[in-house]
Amino acid sequence: MLLAMSRIGKSIRLERILDRKTHRTVIVPMDHGISVGPIAGLIDMPATVDKVAEGGANAVLGHMGLPLHGHRGYGRDVGLIIHLSASSSLGPDPNHKVLVTDVEDAIRVGADAVSIHVNVGADDEAEMLHDLGRVARTCDLWGMPLIAMMYPRGPKVRSEHNVEYVKLAARIGSELGADIVKTNYTGSPETFQEVVKGCSVPIIIAGGPKMDTERDLLQMVYDAIKVGGAGVAFGRNIFQAENPTLLVRRLSKVVHCGYTPEEAEKVVL
Repeated sequence: MLLAMSRIGKSIRLERILDRKTHRTVIVPMDHGISVGPIAGLIDMPATVDKVAEGGANAVLGHMGLPLHGHRGYGRDVGLIIHLSASSSLGPDPNHKVLVTDVEDAIRVGADAVSIHVNVGADDEAEMLHDLGRVARTCDLWGMPLIAMMYPRGPKVRSEHNVEYVKLAARIGSELGADIVKTNYTGSPETFQEVVKGCSVPIIIAGGPKMDTERDLLQMVYDAIKVGGAGVAFGRNIFQAENPTLLVRRLSKVVHCGYTPEEAEKVVL
């Protein structure tokens, strides 16, 4: 009975993250403050949450400071994902993510889901995998969806976008109990399709460093969706855009409506 109830809870919360019709999502991560500080676009958190919510983002993602500064009692609703792990750029190994928040803390602030970051191939991979497994079991207990950010990063990783590495990272996330996996795009629809086929849960793509043009960003999203991707989790590429609200609206048209990049560029506020 308890397990059945937790599954119901997960299903209800997942509908606040994944659109119930398309089963896809546009998430805007804002967890950069711990790793790199108050960068452009995240100095005024409430204003940024307003912009992306009004553009149609399905959810925002960040640490415990996000609900304190980003709670909206007005306007369009937006899902809340609390990030559980962290490291700073000044630490001895920024690739070593440690748990800084518990699932129960996220529940207390009204989160719709939680996320955890794992660098597959890092020197401390074992500890991060252990954390992922334990967090996944706790999420099962409470009916809380889990997003696993699975990145191939470490001494043996020659390219973080290599399909063989990305396939492994994504598969580990699904094997250990994530409900959604976020990982790198592999550079082409053909290779990314291999990643999608090898993972049993929805896969969303990371944006990485800010891209040169909006067209490049829209094309990457279109290509990923075309082969089974479930959406995007873009941070800098959105909150550092000239008009975050408009960009989110265009991305949402690609993700949820199947717009081509050319069609999406014609969307206006």
